[in-house]
Parts: sequence; structure tokens; C-alpha cells
Amino acid sequence: MDLFTILRPEAVKVVSAASSKKRLLHALGELSESAYGLDSTRVVEALQERENLGPTGVGKGVALPHARLEGLDRVVGAFILLEKPVDFSSVDRQPVDIAFALFAPEEAGVEHLKALALVSRTLRETAVCAKLRANPDPSTLFSILTENKNVQAA
Repeated sequence: MDLFTILRPEAVKVVSAASSKKRLLHALGELSESAYGLDSTRVVEALQERENLGPTGVGKGVALPHARLEGLDRVVGAFILLEKPVDFSSVDRQPVDIAFALFAPEEAGVEHLKALALVSRTLRETAVCAKLRANPDPSTLFSILTENKNVQAA
């Protein structure tokens, strides 16, 4: 598994203004609907349900919201780079400007965890995040995210 199999180019977006965590989750829902045909309302509800268990802001400006959804046959992702960071209740209390959402089939077990680990490892790399923040073009962001073929899921 690599990010190229999880993420489509059309599921990468730069958002100039999301005023809150809730607006960011809505933007991820809309992006997932346009890129994968997922129901935006259901995506937002599922992401919010997961956030209610504990925030998915992992620190250093990165959030990894994720949810299981009916009707998926594989794990898919959506990536948003925010021009203006928002409070995401992150573990380090820093605002978030990078959000990589993952959606897995309801019955997904290890594949969901592998995908989450892969995204986490990729976005834990300071150099990758610096490149992402310096290149606010969706096609460039997609290339940066998918270029590191050496990062593999567990």
C-alpha cells in the first residue's frame, strides 16, 4: 500500500478560508463527494462522530481525521491544505493547516490501520510538510504526497 493507491489527484485541494474545525470537516466532506461520490453529509457525520471520541489533530499543524463508511470497497483519502490554520483541538494545541482524511469500508480491519500508519509516517516528516506548505498548487501537492515510494504501510 502507498499513498498513490489511496489518494486521487482530484481529492487534493487548497482551501483559502475555513473558519473552524467544523468548516474544515465540511470541506473534507465536499471534497470526498466530488472525488469519490461519497455522501458529503454522511462523511461529515462520520468524521464528527470520530472526533467526539478524541481529536485527530496529531500535532505540528497536522490532522488525520478518519472514519468508516458504508459502500466503500477500499480505503480512500482526501487532502486539504489550509491557507489559514484553524484550531483543531490538537494534542500540542497548535492550529492545523494540513488535513489528510481517510475513509475505510465499515468492515475494514488491518487495511484501515495500515493506511492510517502510512499517512501518519508520511506527514510526520518535517521536510514533507515544509514542501506541502510551500506549494499551494493541488497537482504539486499530489506529487509531493505520492512521490515517496519508500514509505510503506506496516
